[in-house]
Order: sequence, then structure tokens, then C-alpha cells
Amino acid sequence: MSQSRPDEFKPPPECPVFEPSWEEFRDPYAFINKIRPIAEKTGICKVRPPPGWQPPFACDVDRLHFVPRIQRLNELEAQTRVKLNFLDQIAKFWDLQGCVLKIPHVERKILDLYKLNKLVADEGGFDIVCQDRRWTKIAMHMGFAPGKAVGSHLRGHYEKILYPYNLFQSGANLLVSWTHDSLLPAGHHIDSVTRLHYVTHLSGVTQCILVVDLVVCLVCGSGGDEERLLLCDGCDDSYHTFCLIPPLPDIPKGDWRCPKCLAQECNKPHEAFGFEQAYRDYSLRAFGQMADAFKSDYFNMPVHMVPTELVEKEFWRLVGAIEEDVTVEYGADIASKEFGSGFPIPKGKFKVSPADEKYLKCGWNLNNLAMMNPSVLTHVTADICGMTLPWLYVGMCFSSFCWHIEDHWSYSINYLHWGEPKTWYGAPGFAAEQLEEVMRKLAPELFESQPDLLHQLVTIMNPNTLMAHGVPIYRTNQCAGEFVITFPRAYHSGFNQGFNFAEAVNFCTVDWMPLGRQCVDHYRTLHRYNVFSHDEMVCNMATKADTLDVVLASAVHKDMVAMIQEEQTQREKVKKMGLFHQKEAKYDHLQDDERQCAKCRTTCYLSAVTCPCSPGVLVCLHHIHDLCSCPATNYTLNYRYTLDELFPMMIAVKQRAELYDEWASLVTETLEAKLEKKKGLPVFRSLLAQSESKLFPDNDLLRRLRLVTQDAEKCSSVAQQLLNGKRQTSGKSCSQLTVEELSSFVRQLYNLSCSLPQAPMLKELLNRIEDFQQHSEKVLTDEVPSVAEIQSLLDVSFDFDVELPELPRLRVRLEQARWLEGVQQASAQPATLTLETMRRLIDQGVGLAPHPSVEKAMARLQELLTVSEHWEDKASNLLKARPPHSIETLSAAAEKASGIPAYLSNCLLLKDTIRKAREWLQEAEELQVRTCHDFVEGLSDMVLRGQAIQVHLEPLDRLESLMVEVQEWKESVATTFLPRDSTLTLLEVLCPRCEVENVGSPKRKAKKGKESPKSNKKKTPRLNTLSDVEKALSETRDSTSAVSVVSLQREICKKLEMEAFSNLRAANESKLLPTADCMDLKVCVCQKAPMGAMLQCELCRDAFHSVCVRDPSDSCETQPWLCPQCQRSEKPPLNKVVSLLSSLRRIGVRLPEGDALHYLVERTVNWQHRAQESCNLPELEERPGTPPTLTRWASGSHDTHNNTQVALRLLVTQSSNKLPCSFKLKPAPTSVSICFYFQDGVTGVRETTIGSEKKAKRHLEREGLDAERRVDKKHSHKRQKMNKKRPASTSSSPRSDFSQSDSDEEMAVCPAERCQLPEGDEVDWVQCDGSCNQWFHQVCVGVTAEMAEKEDYICVRCTLNDGQMRK
Repeated sequence: MSQSRPDEFKPPPECPVFEPSWEEFRDPYAFINKIRPIAEKTGICKVRPPPGWQPPFACDVDRLHFVPRIQRLNELEAQTRVKLNFLDQIAKFWDLQGCVLKIPHVERKILDLYKLNKLVADEGGFDIVCQDRRWTKIAMHMGFAPGKAVGSHLRGHYEKILYPYNLFQSGANLLVSWTHDSLLPAGHHIDSVTRLHYVTHLSGVTQCILVVDLVVCLVCGSGGDEERLLLCDGCDDSYHTFCLIPPLPDIPKGDWRCPKCLAQECNKPHEAFGFEQAYRDYSLRAFGQMADAFKSDYFNMPVHMVPTELVEKEFWRLVGAIEEDVTVEYGADIASKEFGSGFPIPKGKFKVSPADEKYLKCGWNLNNLAMMNPSVLTHVTADICGMTLPWLYVGMCFSSFCWHIEDHWSYSINYLHWGEPKTWYGAPGFAAEQLEEVMRKLAPELFESQPDLLHQLVTIMNPNTLMAHGVPIYRTNQCAGEFVITFPRAYHSGFNQGFNFAEAVNFCTVDWMPLGRQCVDHYRTLHRYNVFSHDEMVCNMATKADTLDVVLASAVHKDMVAMIQEEQTQREKVKKMGLFHQKEAKYDHLQDDERQCAKCRTTCYLSAVTCPCSPGVLVCLHHIHDLCSCPATNYTLNYRYTLDELFPMMIAVKQRAELYDEWASLVTETLEAKLEKKKGLPVFRSLLAQSESKLFPDNDLLRRLRLVTQDAEKCSSVAQQLLNGKRQTSGKSCSQLTVEELSSFVRQLYNLSCSLPQAPMLKELLNRIEDFQQHSEKVLTDEVPSVAEIQSLLDVSFDFDVELPELPRLRVRLEQARWLEGVQQASAQPATLTLETMRRLIDQGVGLAPHPSVEKAMARLQELLTVSEHWEDKASNLLKARPPHSIETLSAAAEKASGIPAYLSNCLLLKDTIRKAREWLQEAEELQVRTCHDFVEGLSDMVLRGQAIQVHLEPLDRLESLMVEVQEWKESVATTFLPRDSTLTLLEVLCPRCEVENVGSPKRKAKKGKESPKSNKKKTPRLNTLSDVEKALSETRDSTSAVSVVSLQREICKKLEMEAFSNLRAANESKLLPTADCMDLKVCVCQKAPMGAMLQCELCRDAFHSVCVRDPSDSCETQPWLCPQCQRSEKPPLNKVVSLLSSLRRIGVRLPEGDALHYLVERTVNWQHRAQESCNLPELEERPGTPPTLTRWASGSHDTHNNTQVALRLLVTQSSNKLPCSFKLKPAPTSVSICFYFQDGVTGVRETTIGSEKKAKRHLEREGLDAERRVDKKHSHKRQKMNKKRPASTSSSPRSDFSQSDSDEEMAVCPAERCQLPEGDEVDWVQCDGSCNQWFHQVCVGVTAEMAEKEDYICVRCTLNDGQMRK
């Protein structure tokens, strides 16, 4: 949107627009009286008829011819016209001086000579301005920018153009010269050649000059410098150019007037300004064509597309532009009586259709409106064109009607029949004198020559200028089909947007009566004529008193009282002057111009004064001294009515209006009562009821009474609601008032003409509210207000059903106070002031309204949060640092953080870490003092606790390395003892066995299922008997407790273990005895009946199927075979175990596994000693790199063999009990291997003694199986090994598929001649594919594994036999 220029026209506010309903529109006077209280405040208003009210246009267009007025737009505006008049005077002045005026340009703008002349005059004149160097100041006042030397240019133009004119205006250029014959020397006379001139100069010095020249200068008297002598074209006087004031630089080219002739020409009176009549007579159609062409050409667009705003701004720009001369024509004040009204009239030439006949008698028909009964003008006898008869107006673009008020300050109504809009400007009646004063102030020159200029309708002034001087101006755009009403004494003006046709008429209502008399008095001061005689109209109404409306009768009565009082006063004044001649005069029979006062031009009716010396001349009683110079005794008082005749007329009107006057007087008294004299609301209601019962007309007084009563009732209702109501908690009530409104309302209650009982109570309520406001302001100004105090104020406010501006502030302050209280409480308890609490408080504080206390608290809280976050982050970083910081660094940081008044979890954790570190260090120091360490569980716990502490602890490194050594030792022991994929722990392997039941025994399974870990802190019970030991071992759930039990009760443990294994062996051996039905026997891990090849465990003596428990890859060994339940661990050499104990001793840590291992070694050594003593075995020798073995065996008899066998079995049993198969010892050369064979239900037992020492050595000295052999083989793999690598049994006894066992492998012999007796975990065999089907060692017959798999092998014997058979 483009920005408007500073001098661009700004439209005034819009006037009221009324849209009456059909019912309201029915009576125009009633509707105008209804809207008058609103509309008269703006001076003008617009009325839109109801939709459908469209009267036909009845004017005879063909007969309508008119001569329009010519309007030059820049001459209409008052200030512009003053400037133009000034320029005309300047141009005339220089034209008489023989020069042509050329207005100069300064800064590319035409120089405003009027403004320059006025500014220099205001500054004291040309000489003062030059002396004080004020030309720059004047240039700035004229709108020129400083610093461009414009002042010097203005001085030059002023001195050249305006200064001579001002000298002329002041008379300084007039040179007084004359000739006195009486002063001539004696004997001299004047002739045509020689003359004696006495020239009096301005200096007052008189010189006598003898003139001998034909032409001499009247100033200096010299005839010299004839080329510089100027001869006046008016009086033929001559002057030197350099003798003139100011001197002329050159001889003027045109006609020149001397100063005397110049003064005579310029001082001639000006003609009054007025519009010229055009030379052309227009028809309506021709004028319209001319108007549309003008507008279309001017704006260069179709007329209907030009915006009204653009036309309005352009109009006021042209009005104020001196350099632009735009001329338009306006067909104004065309008499409708001659050409016909635009409205249809009865018996008119326009034929009205039946549907339009309603417009003939419609009150809004302007032909009817002025002469309806409610109109006062009906009592004016003469037809007044323009007032009682409508006038027609035909406008074009920019044609205007200037500022004016209607004649006699009457109402006017204008209806736009058709065409483009008409723009109106209006000022209310109360601002009329203010508007006149502003125009006189801004254009005094115009009012000097025309005092009644505003009544001439020839002067306009920009509404923005008037508004700038405080005059209220309103505007509207009147469109076709709309009425515009102007109210009494309301100045109005405007212009037409384009070609249109309007009609206007005046009317007067009852309320106008006092204004009409006031207007006559105003006209008298202006010497302005009256359109009609106001006194005559009042007397005419008084003669019809019986038929007058009571309201009109009352108004006429009041007007007659004032009229008769003034007339009586003036007649008494005339009588005192000595005027005795009186006569009756029928002035109502004379024309108005025949009875006008010769002085004030007032139309006389009641009386006038005449003098015989001046026939036809009369004056009113106010100007009797201006009649003539004759004495007053010669004057004659001419009267229409005597005073005795006027009083009865007044009484008759009074009697007609007496009932109404009595009611009106009572109403007036009631409405104007003050203070305690005010009446209550019931009195007003009774007066209204009386007006309705007496059918008084609806006039201003009744409307005022009704309005006051309605206001009082509304105020009473609102006051009662305010007194009874409570504040709405759900929001602002629609009836809530502000405190200012309540205060205004209370004042309104006391200003009402009616006394209301609620007024004192509301006053008290207002006082309470004001006290509340004062208290609230005090609380709101407190730095830290109390929450309870604010809450109490809010509780009190619920009693006030008023919009209190303090409430939102109090609520905001309450939130602030609660927040501050929360901050204070949180700060008072640093132990609970967490970072989350501070952030939450800050987030809450951010949403609060700004306040110094909140900002201070926020700053402190933010600072505390920043410091706290810093130390929290720092503490967290210190705790997370890798490597950890020393305890000294952490202690210093914790000491600094301890001064922060907040709950800092990381800082507290830092303090707790420091405390734990100190406790740990103290414990570590105590541990170092000890000579030996506790169990590793305590040491491990200490290391774990030390590792959890985020502090650099020097002893921790040593303990960690110690724990690494312990772990390595445990792993070494586990590698030594535990088979691969063993389900037992190291402690379970090293500790004595607590359970030795059968593999398939339900009791054993039940026990195993009941095992659950218990706390190792359970106190070891006292064991007195074997049953107590058994119970303690059964209840023990951890190895540490088991070792404790065993170490405390070693002998009992040994007895318990021996007894358990003895019972188990006895039970297992007893069940293997031959019985009648051996098939019911359940053996082995599969709990099935014995069948095929069976193996017997040397320890528990239980029987097992060979296919269930023996790996086919196992070679035939003579070492005692143990079942999977008894074979719990590997059997490392004793020296390796002793070295492990030594390494543990060097570590210096007590382990449960170490104690168990120590006890196991101790039992092993003890067993060795007992074995040596029982069997007389040689001493055990230690060979480097080999485990301890028996080096020598004594061979004996069979008995000795039997004894030895029994002894070995006992030792094996004892060793099994003591060593749990954990160590490998070298057995005797003779070993017993037991195999069971079951055939046809008969059990057989076979003992095989293998005497080969070498073979026994190969099987008995076998070290632990390799890792590959520890892996469980698949069943298919087992089957392949059995079929391919083992020789088939040659036994003739029938066997099942699973009858082959490891015993078969041990009994098989390679039939090769030079059997190499191969040793090892696996020996590969190959079977002869010839007739013998024997098995050979692959090594013995020179067959590789690949050859055995791909080729058929035939032994030597079968090859030879096959060759002989072929032969």
C-alpha cells in the first residue's frame, strides 16, 4: 500500500446511516424526531429507504432546460481565493507600472508570494528581516530545506516584486507636490513656458524653483536627464526614474502610472465574488453528455470505473492548487415549479401508474414533506421556492456546493433520484460559530469585503483544515435512492462525483421554533434579509389556536411570550423618544421587499417606523436612529397589532396548551430537579402513563422523559445485579463493568434526574472496591508479597461483580509469590534441592511474568544450577576417569563441592566413594600386616570391592595380580584334575565323596535333586558320631563348608567314606551272585538285565554292559576298570600335585581347593606308607620326570599270589576311598580283569591272568587319554571302529551283536610270524579276505590304512593254499 503524501486529503469520519423499517418509514416527522438526538450530533445523516421504495422519476426531461453556473475550482476555497486576490493585486500593480508580473520558481516550485509576503510582515517587515538576517528562517517556514542558500533568493524576489508593492500600500512612494500662486515672487506669473513650482518633498522642506523647462520632474523640479523622465499615462505628470521610491532601474515598456494615479486605481472597491452564469443553455441530455465526457477524459477511464476515493482526493487537490485552473458547471437551484419535480405530484403532467399512486401522498415525497401538518412552514402563507417548494440540482464531476447553513436555520432534506454519488460534509449545529470563526481567522480579507460571505454559497474550505482547528466534520456518500438530512444551523458542503440529478426542500419542526427566532436576531446583526417573517408566521398560528396541536400550541405560546415582551419593550422605548404618531399597517398585504428595514433588511411585521421625509422607507424599532435626521416627533409608528390585541392571542394559545403545559411544566421540573429534590422512579412512570392517557404528542419533552425513565430502569436493574451478583468463576460475565465504568455508572446514577435507592449502596460498593484497589496496589508494589495476603485479596474480589484490572496482576503476582515461596523453601532445605528441582523451578519461573524479585531469584537459582551442574559434571568425570584419580584429588574436589547448598548426587557419590576408598585402604593396610591371608573368597571380595571404587588404590594392583595368580593356579589344577566336559566342580573332585549309592539308585537321584546352594556362612555342626558326619555332609551345599567339615573331622570322614563304600561294594557283589532268575536283575546305567559282555567296576563292584560304558577306541588294558560314577577325575602324577601345592604356598592365599588338595595329598602319602607296610613293597622312588611307581614285585607261590591279590584288592579299595582315583600308581605285574558272560540264563565268571609283563606295562602305565578321546564319539563312529579295527571273536559260544567288549580286544593275538606287539591308544587291524578270515596288525603285515580300506588283503598262508589248490 502506497504511503499518502503529507498534504493528501484524509476523509473525515462517516456520519450516521439509518435504515428505517416500513413502520418507521411511514411517518417521516416521527422518524426524524426519533433519530434527531443521534443525528444532530453530526449535523448530517443519511437515510436509506426500505427495499422496494422506488418512486418513479416524474420530471419532464424534454422541457427541462437550464443555464448552469461556472465554477473555477481554485477560486472556491477561501485560502486559495485570498492568494489569488493577492496575486491579482500584485499583477495589477505591476501592470500599471508598465511591467508584466512573472511569478518566479524556487527549488522547482512556484514561489508562494502571498505566504512570503505574510511571513515577512509577521517578522516585522523587510528592513527588520534584513537587519536580523531572518531569511533562512523564513525559507524554512515556507518548506525549503536549510543549507541551500534559498534565503538569499527569497530576499531578491521579495525586494524586486513585493517590496515596491508594500511601499505603495504604505504610501511611502507618494511624493506631495503642488503649485502655490500666492507664494510666487512679485511681478511673476505662470505661463506655458515659465512656471514656478513649489515642491514639497517628503522631508518637509519647501523649495521655490523657477521652471524654465517644458517638462520637469515633479520631485526634483529639474528637466534634466530627459531620457530618464517618465510621463504618466494617466495624468501626464513627469518623474525621473531615480526620483521614484523605489527608483526604477529602466524605463517601463508599457503604460506607466505615477504613484498618484496608481493609488486611485488600486483603491477602487472590489466586486463581490460570485459564480458566473454559463453562456449556454443545456438540456438534461446535453448536460449529461458534457459531464460524462469531462470525467472520462479527465481520469482517462470510463466514468463508472473511477473510484469515489480518487475523485474526492483529486477534488480537494484541485481546490487548493493555484497553478491549476479547472472549470466545471453546476445546474443548481432550478425551480421545480417551472419544470416539474422529480417526484410525481397530483394533477401533474406525468401520468402515474396505479402501482405508483402511493408515492403521490407519501410523506417522503418532497413536495408533501415541507407542507405536512407537523411542519411549521405550513403556516407561511407565501410559496417560498427552495424552502416550501423543492429545488432541482443537476451536477457533474467536481461541481460543488459550498459551506452554508439553510435559510432561517431550518432543516433540509435532499434526495438523489439517479446518477453518480454526491459527497457530503457536515458540521453539527453547536459548532457553527466555531466554523465561522476559523474561516474568518484563515481568510480575513474575504470577510472584510463580504461580512455575510458564508451565506453567499460561494466559499469552501478543506475539511482537513477545519478539523485541524478543532471543528468536528463528518462525511458521507449519497447514492441514488438515498436521503440526506441536515439539521438546524448545521453547516454542510460537498461536491458531485459525476452526472446526477437531485432534489431538495426545507422543513421545520416544533423543536425548531426557538432557533428560528434566534436566527432572525442573528440576521439582524448581519443585515441579512429574511426569507419570510417569523413574527407573521407565529401570529398566523396564534389566530388558529383552536386547531393547533397541543405541543405546537405550547411552542407557539413560548415564542409569543418572547415576541410580545420584546415588542412591548421596543414600543415603550420609542414612546420615550417622543414618537406619538401611530397608525395601523397591514404589512401582511405587502411584499417582503416592500417592508424591509432600511438598515438591517429585516422583514417588518408587528411594527415599523416611517418618516414623511422618506416615503417608502421604513426601519424596525431597533434601528429608529438610522431612519433620517428628522426629529422623532415627526416619525410615525406603524403597527399590525396593538399590544391589547396580542395578549388575547397569546392567552388563546396558552389555554390550548395549558393542560399540556401543566404536564410539561411538571415534567420539566421533575427532569431538572437537583440533589434531594429528585423524584423517584414511580413518579416518572406516572408521568409517562399520564402522557399516554391524555394522548400527548410525541415531542422532545416526552421522548426525553421516556429516555430518562428507560435509563433509570436499566440503571436500577444493573445496580441491583451488581449488588446481588457474585463474580463469575468461569470467565468474564457479559454484564461485568470495569471500575471506571462502575464509577461512571455511580456518577450517572447521581446525575440522573431520577433518584434510585441503589445509588448509596453502589457508592458504598465502589468505596470497597477502591479500598481493594488501594490494598492491591500496595501488595503489588511489595518486593516479596505474602501468598496468604494475595489469596485473601482474591477471595475478597469474588464479592465484586466488576472487572478489576488488578485481578490478573494479582493472579500473576500470586503465581510469582508461590514460586518465590517454593524457591525459598527449596533453598532452605539444601538436602532436597536436586538439579531436577532447580530445573523445574527455573522452567516454572520462565513462564512467569517479569518482576524484579522473580528475576533476582531466577538469577540466583540459575547461578546455583550452573555451579551445581558444573560440579556434578566434574564429579561424574572424576568418577568416570580412566585411569581413576587419586584419593587426594577427589578429596580436594569434594571439599570444594561441599559448600554448594544443593543435593548433588554425583558429589555425594564422590564423597561416598572417598569414604569407601578410605575404608578399603584401611582394610588393605590391616591385611598387609597379617602374615597369611584368609580364604580367597574374602580376598576376592576385597578386590571386587576395590575395583568398584572409582579411586586409584595402590594396594589394589597388588591384590589384582595376586588374584590373577590364584585364578591361574585354579585353572592349572582344574586342567590337571578335571576331565574334558566334566560336570563336576574342582572342589567336588578333590573333596571326599558324600554320596556313593548305585548309579541307578532312586535314592541317589532323589538326593541329587534335593541339592540347592546354601550360604557358606552356615556354622559347621559338631560331629560326635558317624551318623552326625553323614548328616552334616548331606546338608552341606558348598565346598568350603565341606572342606571345613572334613578338615575338622578327618577321621570321622574317613570312617564314613570307608563304611559307605564297603556297604556299596557288598551290596553290588551280593546282587551279582547266581540266582534262579537272573533276568530280574537291573544293572548298568541303563537299568536293564545283564546280557552279553559285562564289565565290573573295581571300586563299587557294580556291573555294566560293555556297550553302554566302554569306548570302542579303548585298547585292552590291564589297569583296573572304574565305572563312570567312580571315575570322577584324571590321575596326575603326585610330584605335579606337590608342585601345585608349593606354588599355592608361594602365592600365600588360602583356597578351599588348596585345603582340599593338601588333604588329598596327605591321604595319598599315608596310603602309600600303609601299602608299603602291608605288602612289604620296596620304597617308592622318585624318578625324574615320572610319577612315583613300584619298582620291584616279589614273585611267589599261588598262595602268595592269592594273598597278594587279596592285598591288592584291599589296597585298591582303600586307595579308591582315599584317593578317589585321582593319582596314578604303578600296579603289580599281575592284574585282574573280570568279565561276565551271560548265555542261556547261566552266569559265568572268568578270570584272565595276563602274564606278559610288557603288555601289562603297556596297559597299566597308560597316561590320560588325549583330548580327542575325551570327546564323546557318535554311535555310528563306534560301530565303524568295532567292525573295522577289532578282530572278530573266535569263541564258539553264540553271542549277541553287543557281546564284544574291550576284553575281546585284549585277548586277540596277531597270527603274524613276527608280531611287533604294537602299543598305543589305537592299534589298526586288518582282516584277511582269504579263507582264514584272521586279523593281523597292519604294522606287522606292512599294510597302510589306505590300502586296508581300498584293497583286499590276503595273508601269506591263504595265498600259498590257493596256489596249491589250482595246481
